[in-house]
Amino acid sequence: MRLTPVARHVLILGGTTEARQLAAELAADASAGASADAGPRVTSSLAGRVAEPRLPAGEVRIGGFGGPAGLAAWLREHRVDALVDATHPFAAGISRNAVEAAAAAGVPLLALRRPGWAPRAGDDWHPVGSLAEAADVLPALGRRVFLTTGRQGLGCFAHLNGLFFLARSVDAPAPPLPADLEVLLDRGPFTLAGERAVLREHRIDVLVTKDSGGAATAPKLTAARELGLPVVVVRRPEPPAGVPTAPDVAGAVAWLARPHR
Repeated sequence: MRLTPVARHVLILGGTTEARQLAAELAADASAGASADAGPRVTSSLAGRVAEPRLPAGEVRIGGFGGPAGLAAWLREHRVDALVDATHPFAAGISRNAVEAAAAAGVPLLALRRPGWAPRAGDDWHPVGSLAEAADVLPALGRRVFLTTGRQGLGCFAHLNGLFFLARSVDAPAPPLPADLEVLLDRGPFTLAGERAVLREHRIDVLVTKDSGGAATAPKLTAARELGLPVVVVRRPEPPAGVPTAPDVAGAVAWLARPHR
């Protein structure tokens, strides 16, 4: 049974899988009723960093707000009753802006964060705190690197000579880039068979990933485990303090169904 959100206008930040699922859930609630009061108005905000994003259900806006002050003004102008930060776990700047804007506008805020990955038996993980730290440990781990950290931040590896890099991203990256680089343009979700093929065909001997969590990109970890490859895992930043969180869409819908004022 669905829970009807108390909020009349929900703004969802982010184009993650969970953000699209939440938008679809809320849009379905809105269209299922016989009156305008049956469900909320839902607006999804995408950063515009991907050339052809997967558009969620409901209303969509693309582009930045101009910092926390701009977001707070948008919340007031469009009479937003609840703000859900469903951005990527590594989008720390946007999350900080959401906290400031929600406080300024007096709008309840929820962080929708999928759980991070956890190592399993047979994994050879090397946790680091940043992409720069990942670059520091790479030369001791392998010579043929599979970078699955997205197109932003590849400059952190540009100074490493003598290493081959295979970088996967949705859109082509911009310089600075490693000298010996091959770019694989692709978008998840990825299959285990496909990840095995990528690792073998490119003779990868070390994987670099961010702890994004979720199932869409997890098969690479299984493939690396099967092949006994070391995996450099960039730890996700800490979420903003004091903000309620939900690990999944069901939790977000339940939060929206409760009054917060």
